Amino acid sequence: MRTIAIGSDHAGFECKEKLKVWLQNNGFAVQDFGTHSAASADYPDFAHPVADEVENGKVDSGLLVCGSGNGVAITANKHQGIRAALCWTEEIAALARQHNNANIVCIPARFVSETQAENILQTFLNTPFEGGRHQRRVEKISC
Repeated sequence: MRTIAIGSDHAGFECKEKLKVWLQNNGFAVQDFGTHSAASADYPDFAHPVADEVENGKVDSGLLVCGSGNGVAITANKHQGIRAALCWTEEIAALARQHNNANIVCIPARFVSETQAENILQTFLNTPFEGGRHQRRVEKISC
């Protein structure tokens, strides 16, 4: 069973909760790092623990959700072993996996519907990294 670490701020809370159910209904184990309500919360408090779990290999991949997706993506990408991708379409999610070997998907809750968010997540989780010429590029990402 694949395990996914998830987190969100208040703006992404509702979307995260719906995606959590979707993940569980589709056979994934979920580690939820919060937030656990729609009360105002700071996205780094949830993005860092998710990134830590992915970076340390404790989970297979991560999902982060905030209003724009930018805050959680910027935060997660501070971790050397993380390639967090802001995905607002299925095509972007597929390319993030195929070409960048992204290991965390960041979804902008204020700009996608529930169905779009599910489709983005599903595409991200089911798309393999192509390797080849992309591997060389991915190896150059970390400082």
